[in-house]
Amino acid sequence: MNLADLSIDQPAEHSIEQLDVWTTPLFVTQMPDHEFLKDDLMTLIYQQKAQQQTAIDSLVAPSAKHALHESQLDFLDQQDATLMETKRQLEELILEVATGLNQAHWPEDAQADAHIIESWYHVTTKGGYHDAHSHPNCSWCGIYYVDPGDASQSNMGGVNRFYDPRINAEHYADPGTAYLGQHGVWDFTPIEGQIVLFPSYLKHSALPYFGDKDRVVIAFNSMIELY
Repeated sequence: MNLADLSIDQPAEHSIEQLDVWTTPLFVTQMPDHEFLKDDLMTLIYQQKAQQQTAIDSLVAPSAKHALHESQLDFLDQQDATLMETKRQLEELILEVATGLNQAHWPEDAQADAHIIESWYHVTTKGGYHDAHSHPNCSWCGIYYVDPGDASQSNMGGVNRFYDPRINAEHYADPGTAYLGQHGVWDFTPIEGQIVLFPSYLKHSALPYFGDKDRVVIAFNSMIELY
């Protein structure tokens, strides 16, 4: 008998459902009134920078930072109309993100508020960087690129790098792990007026910056409250 004449049932396709678990949501948006806020923010930042007694005024992990100035952690809490409006708009954006992700898990009649509990500026000069770190004791963090300087230009550095939180994702590599991206990082190139929001557990860094113009950002930590 010719084997080609045999009728062999072909296996049916398997019904396989993909479950994406433990994803890490990041959000990018534009500061609503950036064009109206920028000049005043830059003036306030440089006025305060000129009064700093030390480059890292927050005194937080100074050895992890190089060639940058950092304020104390209450920058947006000062009684200034521009800073108060900046904080209000940022809290609105944080609340929108947090509500969209969490509302299904909140009590049906719950109302929520977002509170920025820490905020600071970075003014980074040529060669400046911030080593990898995360932000404890808060839920959502963000970086507002007031003026990214030359960071948006090729090879000028100054990008923010986010690290894969799956700490063992790269303990082995073969063609079956190609979907992981092979490098475990995601680089975000700063664009003026943009904000990136991310969960506090996510490690990130600011890679060395090589631009001639200062790279100026406002970073913040926040908490969500239900009432």
